[in-house]
Amino acid sequence: MRAATLVTYGLLATAIVAFVVIVWRYARGLRESPRDMWVLFAYKIVEYTAYAAMNMALVLWLSKDCGLGDIAAGAYVSGWSIALSIVGMIAGALVDTIGVRKTLIISVFFLVVSRFFMAFVTSKWLIIPLGLVPLAIGFAIVAPVISVAIKRYTTKEGTALGFGLFYVLMNVAYAIGGWFFDFVRDRYALKNAAAKIVDENAGTLIFGKHFSTYQLFFVFGLGFTLVSLLLVASLREGVELTPQGVVIRPPKQHASGWHAVKSAASDTGKTIGNVVREKYFWIFLGMLATTVPVRSIFFHFHYTFPKYGIRVLGQGAKIGSIYGVLNPVLIVFLVPLVASFTKKVSSYRMMIVGSIVSSLSCFIAVIPSSAFAPLTNSVLGELIFIRWLGMAKDMPTLLANPPTSDYWPLAFFILAFTVGEAIWSPRLMQFTAEIAPKGKEGTYISLSVLPFFAAKFVVGPLSGWLVKRYTPLDAAGKALASYPEHHMVWIWIGGMALVTPLGLLIFRKLFHHAPDANATDAAPKEPAEAEAA
Repeated sequence: MRAATLVTYGLLATAIVAFVVIVWRYARGLRESPRDMWVLFAYKIVEYTAYAAMNMALVLWLSKDCGLGDIAAGAYVSGWSIALSIVGMIAGALVDTIGVRKTLIISVFFLVVSRFFMAFVTSKWLIIPLGLVPLAIGFAIVAPVISVAIKRYTTKEGTALGFGLFYVLMNVAYAIGGWFFDFVRDRYALKNAAAKIVDENAGTLIFGKHFSTYQLFFVFGLGFTLVSLLLVASLREGVELTPQGVVIRPPKQHASGWHAVKSAASDTGKTIGNVVREKYFWIFLGMLATTVPVRSIFFHFHYTFPKYGIRVLGQGAKIGSIYGVLNPVLIVFLVPLVASFTKKVSSYRMMIVGSIVSSLSCFIAVIPSSAFAPLTNSVLGELIFIRWLGMAKDMPTLLANPPTSDYWPLAFFILAFTVGEAIWSPRLMQFTAEIAPKGKEGTYISLSVLPFFAAKFVVGPLSGWLVKRYTPLDAAGKALASYPEHHMVWIWIGGMALVTPLGLLIFRKLFHHAPDANATDAAPKEPAEAEAA
């Protein structure tokens, strides 16, 4: 269809121009930042790309390669995610203590160790100490360190721009990782004579050693991490942007060897101890606790959706593109757009509205897919299945073997969820950073994971239970022909997510008494600051 071609090129050209403008506006306001910030952003793109692809493959690898059932795999993911939170709580205080560069070197070391062993080891006992634990240590350090570094590499006026660019590049990396997830699964899958995927985990030989498709994500991830090691090595320690310009402060002096570890641990413990005695920290934590249910949808996208998608949509289903690409790409453009129109609206109100949209979006996935079936033979169908997902070369080929109509409600669900995310998520992110007192940024940001940490004890096993209960495998470990109750997965998830807007409404008076929150919302933001929000 000619219309689909025109729309495709029009959207692509518009997206490229808009992306360049967005990045340029952020970068223009960060000209005075040291080169270390740009190195850090490059490191972030490399590492988050590897993480995004690996994260969606993790639960599949645990079941297919390590032999874990759905519930057991959910429990392993829960344990890994809990370890991620524990290390994350310590990591921010650690960077306050020993500096950005040293903390990142520790991170890269553990990432190299974990991805090496996860590429070769599939024992359900050995993967915990050799793979999941070092992976949790390595990646948990990344986000708090980058957040702290941005505050140090920007002026007070430029911090919002720094976090805005952080958010854009994070989503660019996630989109690349989502595309890479589908690319690897398609490239190394076993296909029949009709080019239909019959086993996406077939894998390939590398230097005489067979790697499954899911193992390859750790092989490629190891390569990404070696690149990030080179970037981290080029960072300078003690760099900070002040009103007088870039300064390099001498690093804190610590004893060598075991005494250095004890000294750093002691300083870190004292920093955390001081923070937890502050009253406003607990008000801050209370607000974050109310956002946990809607934020848990992200957890299900990463760990429930891969198995769910493959079983409901079929082997080789483009689940990476449906969520891993669509969501972050839209976020890049929606966040500045939403912010520009809502700069006079309080952050608290935005969080309520956004969480309502994101929570209710889950119920779109409950709509019978037959209601969307006629859309397959339309311009929109060509845009999605041919131009975007690449499932056929033209419309006659697509209609000769049409994709399941279950793609439609999932695509609309993720679209609506992303609109809601663009409303509430950046405001929450900015609130987390702005509340932190100077010198305690890392500690506040790290301890902000406490509410979600507690929820992971439930969310992980629930993920496995939902998949096993509503999309079970047969006795031979293969997907069933159909799953008439698969929509119940999203009824459970959406129902729990609605707790967030209800909680924000019920406790709004308590949170409005928080002085920093009131100060943040008291005056309209400047356009540049609004974009970062």
